[in-house]
Amino acid sequence: MKQTYTGKEKFMYLVGMFGQNIIYQVIAAGLISYYLGSVLYIPAATISVIIFIARIWDAINDPMMGTIVDRTHTKWGKCRPYLIIFPAIIGLMTILCFVNGRYTEAEGAGRVLIVIWAAASYIIWGMLFTVCDIPLWGITSLMTEDENDRSKIIGLARIAAGIGGFGTVISFIPDSFRPMFAAKYEAMIGVNGYTEAMAIDDTKKAAWIFTVVVVTVIATICFELAGLGVKERVPGNPKDKRGIIENFKIMFRCKPFRQILISGVIRSPLQLLMILAVPLMMYYYLDNDTANIVTNNLIIKVALIALMVFIPQFTAMFVTPILVRKFENKKIYNFYSIVGAIPYAAIFVIFLIFKGDLVNSMVAVVLTAICIGLATASMGGINVMQSIMIADCVDYEEYHNGFRPDGVFFSGQSFLTKLSGGIAALIQGVVYTIVGFSGENLQSINNRLATTGEHFYQMDGGKYAAAMFFLISIPIALGMLLSAIPTLKYAMSDKEHDEMLNALVERRNSAKATENEAE
Repeated sequence: MKQTYTGKEKFMYLVGMFGQNIIYQVIAAGLISYYLGSVLYIPAATISVIIFIARIWDAINDPMMGTIVDRTHTKWGKCRPYLIIFPAIIGLMTILCFVNGRYTEAEGAGRVLIVIWAAASYIIWGMLFTVCDIPLWGITSLMTEDENDRSKIIGLARIAAGIGGFGTVISFIPDSFRPMFAAKYEAMIGVNGYTEAMAIDDTKKAAWIFTVVVVTVIATICFELAGLGVKERVPGNPKDKRGIIENFKIMFRCKPFRQILISGVIRSPLQLLMILAVPLMMYYYLDNDTANIVTNNLIIKVALIALMVFIPQFTAMFVTPILVRKFENKKIYNFYSIVGAIPYAAIFVIFLIFKGDLVNSMVAVVLTAICIGLATASMGGINVMQSIMIADCVDYEEYHNGFRPDGVFFSGQSFLTKLSGGIAALIQGVVYTIVGFSGENLQSINNRLATTGEHFYQMDGGKYAAAMFFLISIPIALGMLLSAIPTLKYAMSDKEHDEMLNALVERRNSAKATENEAE
């Protein structure tokens, strides 16, 4: 009989997954996509280099953590200890990432220190996040022996993670808290050269830090429930003492896993959509002031775009585990990759057709929303398929070599997410630098938007808006299309995996029976 999780475990795991992804969005959508560039005014090229360096380190750090997880054997299991101990530490580090000075107000050594802290805090946060991210996903292959139940929990986990993706709205929340801090900074105007522009920036920064503290504390409490609520049922092997070098060899020796890794790296530009979701909404539609959603009657238009970022993604996450029961994994994965490239490419085509103005025409808004919806649906489906196929690779390795590299293989998923974000950020930084959407010029853009009534999509000939729409379209479409090449001849069929899994269950039952007889 195949052991599996209870309803209570499933609920607590999914709440933990939701909390973890809220924290992830605080950093990804809050710190990286907006705060460092648009509040602290650190140059875009510098931010891109910081992210890229962090991702290179993750190339080493993630498999190291995967190795540590696989060599962990406690009464709680090999994944749970990390999920119990580290969420609070990650929460604290998340807040510290936002405690920094503004680049444009510093000089010389001051600017260097601001950049150093931005880099160091982000890298430390990434290392701590990995300590929990790998166990959080790896434990899905340990909670149940039933393949269908595992597909279900992975699909639901992706949905919970997607709901946690609503953490992207963190960039829209701080404006609501600005009145709490405005009086303090307005009273300083005119003192020692303190200007109105400085007061606006300081008020926004204070509101941001307040928001981050509140959101992070709530998310951390949710995150903690995953470790407290789940149980590991698939036993590990205490004799497994593989080191980091051997695990690197395993990752690349396992052909199906290697194919997934290569495909994921090629698909890296996909992260541009999530990186740019907040700046696109804040600047292109709202002119960097959330009050404009009401002032300029943009509620319906903004809501439509926002809903199409999330709802189709969740729908695909829900439907994909059902499709897995009817169609070959490889075919579903490649379908999402190839067909998903079309709506991404169409986004920039629509932008060009309407000459950069996708705000004032409802037809343009609807067409853009449809393309974004189809695009995010493909992203949601790919994310679920990637997790399911990695979990299958764990079974593949256990069947052929006698041990389960849950930690190492799911560190590959963590690595893919982070490396993809790094590559995407590097692409964004290059394009932003070319058009001048960075540093002191970005501070000037913010001041113009706040004081002159200009619209972002018209600024400087519309080049900033064009850069944003190019980034969420053409690089992603190319990456999606090319990412199907490594998996066209995927090395493990569903039939082969079913036979492996049944044989593994028989092995475990036989081992338990032998152990009981010995006792």
